[in-house]
Amino acid sequence: MEGPYRVNLSPPRNIAIPLPFSNDSNQHPAANVQFLQTSNTTADYHGNEIDEEEDSCNIFDGKWVYDPTASPLYSVSQCPFLSDQVSCQRNGRPDFEYEKWSWEAKGCEIPRFNGTDMLERLRGKRVTIVGDSLNRNQWESLACLLYSAIPASQAHIDVKNGVYKVFRAKEYNCTLEFYWSPFLVQLEENPENGSKILRLDTLSASAWKCRGADIMVFNTGHWWIHQGKNKAWDLFQYDGKLVEKMEIESAFGMAMKTWARWIDQNVDQSSTKVFFRSISPEHKGKQWCYNQTKLSKDECKQATYPNSMVEVVERTIGAMSTPVRLLNITKLSQYRRDAHPTIYTAKQGKLLTRMQKRQPKSYADCSHWCLPGVPDTWNRLLYASMVLDSSRDTSSSS
Repeated sequence: MEGPYRVNLSPPRNIAIPLPFSNDSNQHPAANVQFLQTSNTTADYHGNEIDEEEDSCNIFDGKWVYDPTASPLYSVSQCPFLSDQVSCQRNGRPDFEYEKWSWEAKGCEIPRFNGTDMLERLRGKRVTIVGDSLNRNQWESLACLLYSAIPASQAHIDVKNGVYKVFRAKEYNCTLEFYWSPFLVQLEENPENGSKILRLDTLSASAWKCRGADIMVFNTGHWWIHQGKNKAWDLFQYDGKLVEKMEIESAFGMAMKTWARWIDQNVDQSSTKVFFRSISPEHKGKQWCYNQTKLSKDECKQATYPNSMVEVVERTIGAMSTPVRLLNITKLSQYRRDAHPTIYTAKQGKLLTRMQKRQPKSYADCSHWCLPGVPDTWNRLLYASMVLDSSRDTSSSS
């Protein structure tokens, strides 16, 4: 593993990390820079920095800085294919402050996102984003960022019911593809009795479609913790056996091993970069997002997902022969309870009615993110990793 993307499986040292929000509401983001400092820092899944050398930098450890004069890199009007699920301004959200925060790393400067430069780096390449609706959220963000950097006539968009999305920049001959696969492994229905079987030893057909891509971004997590009537499966299948009950952490671990094995067997390390995006935090319960316009100021220790699942991801990636970069957005996103769609969203493809908006406990969306918004930062860090890799390659060849 390289730089800040490597997972260190040893117990982290106790390191004091300041809260990632600014105490000075008038502080402006750092000026644009042309490079990102090469780093030998490792980071655990929570984004805690573990220094290996002095002067190292972890782009996932830092703070949110508010700039009242800032504007997002694109607008809803510049992105006509943006879904109603995350188009908060188009759906009537009255405030704009959540669009004016910039993530700044501690100890180094992160380059501002440059859509034209990223397209040039992606010339002739395929980028695939595979996972659940939060990765679809990330695809929409990146597609809008790139779409706004070129003439509309040079772009082609193909969307199929939220399970398949493709953005193509014709002049650059590059594609950005999304494939719906919330578990990464195959979920299928038994034709005999209609039961839903989660096949823990079989990669999903959607995930297979990313084979041969130059950049792959995966995620999974949220669908595994759905229980009761929201549970998506009836039975697990592993090694030819059907099982009705299994500890979620065990099933999740088997699925992650299936994914890891497929990556190790099918990815050419010399031509493909693989990312795994850490879990996107929800803001429910005490951290409820409804009507919130300010960042959360605590360490958010009460996660909405089992820590054992976090450990499974760390162990799996750490044991792989293929280098996998951890796009470690969990902690920096945890502070942004202000940036969810809440009632300014769509459910099952339909905008909320006035009556539904009056029932925020039932209908507020505290899982996905408004766009423009937080996923733009995820993609800025993805772009930064490309700059980092390019800088490292240049240094090693000189």
